[in-house]
Amino acid sequence: MSTGDNGIYIQVPFPKEVSEGLRAGDYIYLTGTIYTARDAAHKRMYEALEKGEQLPFDIEGNVIYYMGPSPARDGRAIGSAGPTTASRMDKYAPKLLDLGLLGMIGKGKRTQEVKDAIIRNKAVYFAAVGGAGALLSKAIKSSEVIAYDDLGTEAIRKLTVENFPVIVVMDCKGNNLYETAIKEYCKE
Repeated sequence: MSTGDNGIYIQVPFPKEVSEGLRAGDYIYLTGTIYTARDAAHKRMYEALEKGEQLPFDIEGNVIYYMGPSPARDGRAIGSAGPTTASRMDKYAPKLLDLGLLGMIGKGKRTQEVKDAIIRNKAVYFAAVGGAGALLSKAIKSSEVIAYDDLGTEAIRKLTVENFPVIVVMDCKGNNLYETAIKEYCKE
């Protein structure tokens, strides 16, 4: 982890010490490996865990991006790669956080159960800018389907990212940018 003029630069996956140091409102640039998973993939992972099976990737210290990309154009690793609404994964997120997931990227609010799991596990919820999928795709250097290929765009992908821009929305102390930003806005 290093701090620059524009934000905090983090190598992913990362240890818990990194997520413990992040605060709601921090601008972050992720470099390394992250994984994509949406509703259908989360359901399959949950079912695999219920059967005592292994997950398709080592979840410990990793980040899941709630995203299903559009097809890649020539010369690009991936198509448009904007975030999907995180609340659709809320029934699965606490279990994954308890297993060692340290970061999630999406958009929108989360349930109290997810917030409690973030605090309990010293994890973090990042937001990526919705509607900026084409811009976000430029930070993705490679994309490989690693599980559930039959789900098409909802398959689990391993992404290599470089300076992928996100904002900390919920930190491990329970701070929530969606709540504090509204309070700040209402003061003016």
